[in-house]
Amino acid sequence: MLKDICVNKNYGNLVDGEWVTTQNSIEIYNPLNNSLLGTIPAMSQEDINKVLKSSKKAQTSWANTPVSERANILYKAANLLEENKEVLANILMNEICKDKKSCLSEVTRTATFIRFTADAAKHLEGEVIYADNFPGFEKNKISFVTRVPMGVILAISPFNYPINLSASKIAPALMGGNSIVLKPPTQGAISALHLCEIFSLAGVPKGVLNTVTGKGSEIGDYIVTHEDVDFINFTGSTEVGKHIAKIAGMVPLLMELGGKDAAIVLEDADLDRAVKEIVSGAYSYSGQRCTAIKRVLVMNSIADKFSEKLAKEVSKLKVGNPEETDVTITPLIDNSSADFVESLIKDALSKNAKQLVEYKRKNNLISPYLLDNVSLDMDIAWVEPFGPVLPIIRIDSIEEAINICNRSNYGLQSSIFTSNIDNAFYIASKLEVGTVQVNTKTERGPDHFPFSGIKDSGIGTQGIKYSIESMTRLKATNITMHNL
Repeated sequence: MLKDICVNKNYGNLVDGEWVTTQNSIEIYNPLNNSLLGTIPAMSQEDINKVLKSSKKAQTSWANTPVSERANILYKAANLLEENKEVLANILMNEICKDKKSCLSEVTRTATFIRFTADAAKHLEGEVIYADNFPGFEKNKISFVTRVPMGVILAISPFNYPINLSASKIAPALMGGNSIVLKPPTQGAISALHLCEIFSLAGVPKGVLNTVTGKGSEIGDYIVTHEDVDFINFTGSTEVGKHIAKIAGMVPLLMELGGKDAAIVLEDADLDRAVKEIVSGAYSYSGQRCTAIKRVLVMNSIADKFSEKLAKEVSKLKVGNPEETDVTITPLIDNSSADFVESLIKDALSKNAKQLVEYKRKNNLISPYLLDNVSLDMDIAWVEPFGPVLPIIRIDSIEEAINICNRSNYGLQSSIFTSNIDNAFYIASKLEVGTVQVNTKTERGPDHFPFSGIKDSGIGTQGIKYSIESMTRLKATNITMHNL
């Protein structure tokens, strides 16, 4: 591992089975200390043409590869990931400033995801439909329905989980018989390129998995609208997702976008459990997750007690460098992200929100922050901060909670904390989100569960089986047997 992908900190892209560099490059720095980690290629539109030509050519033979053979390659990739987890975790930690424990967890979870994907694909089967189920047709007509690949998949992954959320696109696409072009995030590209090296070493044929890196202003729109792209699987901001959807034309899309996930805390909730889950859900990896709890709606009758407990637990969170033990809050991905979080905090305080813990910031490191008495005219009640800040909104009824949640442009997840199962199901039935969690934090997974967002939170459904289905299409072959 790690032999051909990089020379003197100059990383290459995987193109037709080879690691290639370009004349122009982009420098990648450590978000913690600004040290140079390496360079990645700045590809041109001409380079993109070569990559997609390779992908299109390789896809045909890969589609004819037996599913069992595809699965064996994925099993090997999972094993290689686990064998190299320490190396990969350190690369992740240095590139995106995620704490070491979470980096290790991301790598091992990815290995499990890849294995489960291989297993699931082996059990996806077609069906036979008889015409006489429909009035007016005879039994002698039969439809053989199978799943076939979409073709060339363009996979675009985000900075916060560059290994896991790249693999969650690559593995299902491979098992569906597609070729894949991965465009990783600029910050996170080094980690994602190492993941692709793993797949290459595991035996993915040349051209079946290619990578592209470069400046979005030069290649972003070009690759999204390229005639050889048959499907786009994107995880990232709602703004970029909407732009892709607007220009992609008739190309099918699978998108995981932003969220403003709410935790609703009712009077009969177990407050100690609710506090524990909300702190974990809101602040892990400094809140840089689409599924992070980003606002709490709590009943007024228990709000004082709840906010006191929550502030006590938030103040216990360890802040520091990602290599430190048991650290939860690490530097944000860059200073502009920290500036944005700070702007939301200042807006809330200017409109009389109550500060429950001291605000501290050093460059892009913001300590965990908690606001109470947040009103609906404050930006932080509606805007996704993608940082370690949590607003508490006090409510008087279940209906008010539902109304506030559904007024959001987002619709990813929500959590409900209550001991009344009737209330839990009632609220869940009314919330306009893809997933409702009961008495636990909002989160992605287990990875074989359906995962989807509505409104500005996404298009389509992910989750291992659902991702494979999304990146394949149904094809019917209808036969009429005249001798019956």
